[in-house]
Amino acid sequence: MTTMNLPRNTSPAHAATPPVPFGTDVTWTNWGGNQSATPAFTVRPRTEQEALDAVRFAIREGLPVRAVGSGHSSSPLVQTGGVLMDMSALSAITGTDRDRRRARALAGTTINAFGDPLWEQGLALGNQGDIDKQQIAGALSTSTHGSGKNLGSFSSNLRWVKLINGHGEIVEIGEGQLRELRAAQVALGTLGIFLEVELAVEDRYYLQEQITYPTWEETASTWDADIDTNRHYSFLWCPEDGSCELLDLPGSPDQNMRNRSYTKRYNVAHIRDEQEISGVEGARLDRSYRIYPDGFNTQFHELEYFVRSEDGLAAVEAVQELIRTRHSDQKYPVEVRWVKADEGYMSQFQGRDTTVITLTTEPGTDYWQFFRDADAVLQEFEPRAHWGKIHFMTRSRLERLYPELDTFIQVRREFDPRGIFLNDHTRALVG
Repeated sequence: MTTMNLPRNTSPAHAATPPVPFGTDVTWTNWGGNQSATPAFTVRPRTEQEALDAVRFAIREGLPVRAVGSGHSSSPLVQTGGVLMDMSALSAITGTDRDRRRARALAGTTINAFGDPLWEQGLALGNQGDIDKQQIAGALSTSTHGSGKNLGSFSSNLRWVKLINGHGEIVEIGEGQLRELRAAQVALGTLGIFLEVELAVEDRYYLQEQITYPTWEETASTWDADIDTNRHYSFLWCPEDGSCELLDLPGSPDQNMRNRSYTKRYNVAHIRDEQEISGVEGARLDRSYRIYPDGFNTQFHELEYFVRSEDGLAAVEAVQELIRTRHSDQKYPVEVRWVKADEGYMSQFQGRDTTVITLTTEPGTDYWQFFRDADAVLQEFEPRAHWGKIHFMTRSRLERLYPELDTFIQVRREFDPRGIFLNDHTRALVG
């Protein structure tokens, strides 16, 4: 999607300057290197008031506004020719409530910054994914998730948010406003600029890791049991022996990984003291937030689709057949996870327990035909898409797949009637 053009007579040469730290002609590029934009102004508010001033400036000047987090999205969510708001300076855990199991944080707080402060208060995030560098506002806006049949996404845990709306006002949405809260839970940045959020969290806990390398036949035969009996269960199916290494994962030391699964199980462990913590690879025992892999060191691009849990096995096997027969050049693992249903209007998990299928490709290669073919193969399963990954969603698809789409659009227009928080990509979907 191309960068939005500025409204007439509002280029930097004609517009005033924002009353906050800013840069002009600063090109932004995402982590994967496939999305970039050069906004008129890149602003970096250091306080809530500076963020409000920046939005009011954009409204006065007729400039569109988009927020940027850690840049992990592969889809064109961030691009704007107007004001790009870098929220990274607004980062802190602002409060915890042990009795209610709640935690508040500023919008630019990264997921990995929650670990120690929550643990010291006897709390922990209920789940998280392989990467923990995302800012919490971005993770919420795109429904970032981990894996576990009974565990929801980050967005499902949003209980309160303070944001700047399209009227240039700071407003709060809480549990007494379920209609608005369910819209805010996954809003793609289109309701406004998030300033602070409150999440439901859990009592702190330890996790025991188990990494195994079953054949695909073994993975399929224990499908239901593995999903049902593990707190966190996921696997990466490897089309080739060297597939794991492409994602910085160690393959089996003893077996060829072709048509095997790198399988991850994490379950709650009860320990007497932290001297029992273990860093043994494949069998680690640690605090919940320290057990996950430390992200990935190499860039990649992803398409991530979501099907009903009951269709998961058939959908994975359809993708495997596609790779074997038509795209044998694709060597990256296929990652498979599970997420519990939730009620967010634009959530990928709205109303249905979900199997997640993630396809990964190498930057600089021609992966479009593979992704398009995967999209076509999965259509029989009525897939939804990760908003932060490459996808082929259209307004007509949304109308079929999201029963509360009209409600979301109505709330979005109430918060932002002039559409200043839209860009070309989001306007086509929910404008």
